[in-house]
Amino acid sequence: MSKEEKQAFLSTLFCLILLVSGKVAEITTFTYYPILYVAAIVFGGWKQTTEGLQELWNDRTLNVDLLMALAAIGACLIGNWFEGAMLTFIFCLSGALEEYATNKSTKEITALMNLSPTKAVRISETGEQVEVDVSELQVDDFVFVAKGSAIPIDGILLDHSTSIDEAAISGESVPVEKEPNDEVFGGTINTGNAFKMKVTKTSDETLFAQIIKLVEHAQNEQSETASFIEKIENVYVKIVLAAVPLMILLTHFVIGWSFQESFYRGMVLLVVASPCALVASATPATLSAISNGAKKGVLFKSGKELERLADLRAISFDKTGTLTRGKPRVTDFKQLVDDPVIPKMLVSMEAYSTHPLALAILQFFHDEERFTDLRVEEKAGTGLETVYNGSTWKLGKHAYQEGSIAETTIKHLRETGKTIIFLSKDDQLVALLGLIDLPKAGTEDVIRYFKEQHIHTTMLTGDNEGSAAYVAEATGIDDYHANCLPAEKTAFIQKQKDEYGVNAMVGDGINDAPALATAAIGVAMGQGTDVAMDVSDIVLIKNDLEKLAYSHRLAKKLKRVVKQNITFSLTVIALLIISNFTQFLSLPLGVVGHEGSTILVIFNGLRLLLPLKEEVHSGRSQNCNDCPLYQSSQSH
Repeated sequence: MSKEEKQAFLSTLFCLILLVSGKVAEITTFTYYPILYVAAIVFGGWKQTTEGLQELWNDRTLNVDLLMALAAIGACLIGNWFEGAMLTFIFCLSGALEEYATNKSTKEITALMNLSPTKAVRISETGEQVEVDVSELQVDDFVFVAKGSAIPIDGILLDHSTSIDEAAISGESVPVEKEPNDEVFGGTINTGNAFKMKVTKTSDETLFAQIIKLVEHAQNEQSETASFIEKIENVYVKIVLAAVPLMILLTHFVIGWSFQESFYRGMVLLVVASPCALVASATPATLSAISNGAKKGVLFKSGKELERLADLRAISFDKTGTLTRGKPRVTDFKQLVDDPVIPKMLVSMEAYSTHPLALAILQFFHDEERFTDLRVEEKAGTGLETVYNGSTWKLGKHAYQEGSIAETTIKHLRETGKTIIFLSKDDQLVALLGLIDLPKAGTEDVIRYFKEQHIHTTMLTGDNEGSAAYVAEATGIDDYHANCLPAEKTAFIQKQKDEYGVNAMVGDGINDAPALATAAIGVAMGQGTDVAMDVSDIVLIKNDLEKLAYSHRLAKKLKRVVKQNITFSLTVIALLIISNFTQFLSLPLGVVGHEGSTILVIFNGLRLLLPLKEEVHSGRSQNCNDCPLYQSSQSH
């Protein structure tokens, strides 16, 4: 329990004790029973009244706290001591519940902050292990992480594979398998073997630290609806304060009510017309939705972006690393000569290269044996070259002469945007491979979701027409534009924004940053560049587009909940005011109805802490070979 929650609880408890004591004293005809009621009002109302007076003095604005204090004082002035104390108690109870409810939405983030390690085991140059504060670690330091321990800082895994629980960052409960040279993040848990790592970032630059900063910023930034309600609160309170004396005078002198009845009805109006529920309609709900997103690995920089996401009409995606895996994969392998040495030669030559295409080919032929004594040279303009059994073998994009028997296959691969690697023996083409950056698993489902929501989808890429067409067909996207320069992407996003109003751009690179900043909503992939994340409004920590669809559904639910709260609160206020004019409503009932509606509104907003029931699941396998557009001419 926080300090604020404890104070609110104790105030409510003492107020209740004094209220009951005052009632007992009144029943037993104790002469000075009003003192107990006044004490209840003081204990229960001092906090809200003090805050209201400070706001009046410092900001020259009026709020609902002062309305409640004036109503309690007014009730006492006409001898309704119990009603004044009852009003203060229920208002105090409502405030305590509101404090609890609001803090409830931030507890997940507080728990997240508590996961941040404070100690680390640094390995000295002599190999000695010394425990130090995480803040003392520097880039290139070596750190030991025991099994079951929290990783203290971002770095690179050095010695052997392990499994890491990254739920604190990505929201995914399944541990991630890490290999040597893979990146590991501070705040995650080592569930596998103990390992040694190399520090790559200082403690205040880690991904974990960035997440906490972003969420804290989002919690302090109000949504547009909450900001609007706060702006009208001051005006609304002034109208109520003006309406109360006007009602007292009119009902007494025009309608003929007794002055005590008119004054009593004025105090009831002061209570029931107060916009407590209206003020609480947006903020607790927005905080709950932000916390929900953070648990799922989605960071909203403010409630405004989350609220705006519900009105999305068009969305554009960068291709490489956003819609696709960002790494080429072999999709076609055609052997033109029946020679069993060809696959072995391919993998043996590529083993000497660190190019991404070479890594893709090695992965494709991962079970193939290799020549151990092969001498491979890199030739400018050709690629890799070696001599084996008196024959010259060449491997690369240009190791090929026109007029091959595979001309039709080559033409088809080029038309579909695939990169072609040729293998020749004594300048005769003997094999070829087609590689392309395949869409991520689940991308097609995400695009389908947005299309079902009548949101126009577009792909913007600097790649060639064939590659763009391939990905567009695989994902089912509405429209695509190839060979785009950064300036052209930005111009398109601005045009789309003018046409659709609320649009989004999703990207991960420096070249996407201008477009991300131009869009109504910029969405950055968490494993992209720092520049892209800085200018964006939403960050997908683990590059998972399914979380973007989840965020849209969360935003739509937030919009529904806020609308429900506003409609409900205004309806209750109207009904209570009408009941007061019919002289049906008593002050205690008015307090119960008014504060009860506030509590219901708050708890309705807290429903957004719960995970959404329907997830966007991918029906496609994680294996590249299961992709419908994976067309291998020859299975290896």
